[in-house]
Amino acid sequence: MKSVRILAAVILTAAVVLPAQAQAETWSGPLSTRGRYIVDANGARFKLKSGNWHGASGTWNGTGDITDPNNHHAGEKADQVPLGLDRATPEEIISGFQELGINSVRLPFSNQMIKDTQRVQNLKDPSLNGKTPLQVYDAVVQMLTAKQIAVILNNHTNTSRWCCGVDGNERWNTSQTTQQWIDDWAFMVNRYKANKRVVGADLYNEVRRNVWDDPNWGRGDSHDWRRAAQEAADRIQTTNPDILVIVEGINWTGIPVDGLPHGRPTLEPVRNLSHTLIRPDKLVYSAHFYGYTGPNHSGATGTGETHDPRYQDLTSQELRDTVYRQALYVALESQKHFTAPVWISEFGVLGRGNTDAKSRAWFENFVNLLVETDADFAYWPLVGFHQNRTGNNWALLHWDANGNRAGLYDGDDWRASAWQRLINAPAKPAPNTRRWNMLTLDFADHVQSQRMRTRPDWNSGARKGVCPDGEILAGLSHTGNRGLCTEGPQWTETTVVKDERFVEQDWASGYTKVQCPRDHVAIGYSVRGNAFDALLCARTTTGTSARTLWFDRGDNRPDLGGDFAYGHYKGQCATDEHIAGVAYTGRVGSGKSPDALFCRKSV
Repeated sequence: MKSVRILAAVILTAAVVLPAQAQAETWSGPLSTRGRYIVDANGARFKLKSGNWHGASGTWNGTGDITDPNNHHAGEKADQVPLGLDRATPEEIISGFQELGINSVRLPFSNQMIKDTQRVQNLKDPSLNGKTPLQVYDAVVQMLTAKQIAVILNNHTNTSRWCCGVDGNERWNTSQTTQQWIDDWAFMVNRYKANKRVVGADLYNEVRRNVWDDPNWGRGDSHDWRRAAQEAADRIQTTNPDILVIVEGINWTGIPVDGLPHGRPTLEPVRNLSHTLIRPDKLVYSAHFYGYTGPNHSGATGTGETHDPRYQDLTSQELRDTVYRQALYVALESQKHFTAPVWISEFGVLGRGNTDAKSRAWFENFVNLLVETDADFAYWPLVGFHQNRTGNNWALLHWDANGNRAGLYDGDDWRASAWQRLINAPAKPAPNTRRWNMLTLDFADHVQSQRMRTRPDWNSGARKGVCPDGEILAGLSHTGNRGLCTEGPQWTETTVVKDERFVEQDWASGYTKVQCPRDHVAIGYSVRGNAFDALLCARTTTGTSARTLWFDRGDNRPDLGGDFAYGHYKGQCATDEHIAGVAYTGRVGSGKSPDALFCRKSV
């Protein structure tokens, strides 16, 4: 979404705004999540106040005109290293970041960059010349984190080129296999495992349609972004369990022509189908917003989206409602299976020379929205080039060929006051909150307990779902093979139950019952085909009172956890209970669908 033409003419004179205070805060990694918030190793809120330092994911194709303000990437010669290193040292650039007040950097890379053995030359810092692009990336990571700036690794492209059209980088597996993509992620997170200020793995940038087909969220095929992200997250967490896993929504589907279905799903599918990680306190979702794009507008010019408004065409209230629906609900609706921090990891606008009233008003409105919702954010981009103070004025900091910097606070950039308002907005503390997580057995096992992953297969031939360590099974769906987990007691050894040998009373007359032993709670379940098969029970201290909860004819659950099986009846025990048993009919043709839960009081 970064290729765009925006009309601009004269340089405007803005009121002088003092720089933001450099981040004086100290923090300790690794980071994790608590409800909608990100916290540091001491449990203190760590709001991502970020910017994008791009370049390592692309190369210059030689067509950019540095004096053309309509070109979003005018004159950018990246050579697979972070932008600007041929004009300024890393220390100078990072000093500029500190003046802006950011505490974190999204650092894009390409899969091609990881493997490229070319030696980079002509960088301002002579110690970087002769290194491979990956070695330069290493040095930049080290210098950023030494200044207490958190680094989020971002797989921006497969092949090194500018993003984001029909370019061979539309999906994580357009120019490579999914397995290679996952292997590359394991390599990267292992490479920086010892540096706890490398805090995040942003899985892939702006997943979108190519010429022929769309990505999807939940179909289970090779274009299923939700499934691919889950598989990558599992591998990343077994390699580096400390790092945040950041999943961006789908950026674009369909053909952008009036009369044909098309649009930006972003994070809307998460409401009905979310992720559950092995370390569930490491999940962050992300989304991108630019004024020239829209809920059904790709942002491209010369296409047939004539009836589709752009975000900058919306009123302030319409913008709030739309961004809430597309992304921010994930953070703002508490104690749902999808509740997680939402990082707006790209937003931006043309600065100097921007006379377009709509784009300027959009930026002000969007900044107000970020402030009001206390949202995590990352501006695109931090670094650009200039010549006599003209060029790519999207960036907040620019360097000319002689190494002279034009900064946000030099007095002629209208964005300065809005940036001050955003960067200095207070961050609310992160209260303790109950966590809920979805288990889905649509296509494969979903065993998110690290302890169970290290043990033999507890039900061979069946698809199995197991809650993350520290959680227990709270709900099941009548059909659809969905489950819900929540925080629970610590447990020891496990028992697989497929029959009625532990049933103490007829709590569901006429139904086949599967029940955990008295001193056990359910932490997982299995299915064969679409039929319920077994409970996985774990030993812990339990209460004595229990009740039968029916859900064969409608939902029967508290208003916590969210709709974990959209379109299916659901049963869910109360927050002070746990699942101790499941009843089903077992009749021919019934599919052995769960009809009732045996809910026992917890201790």
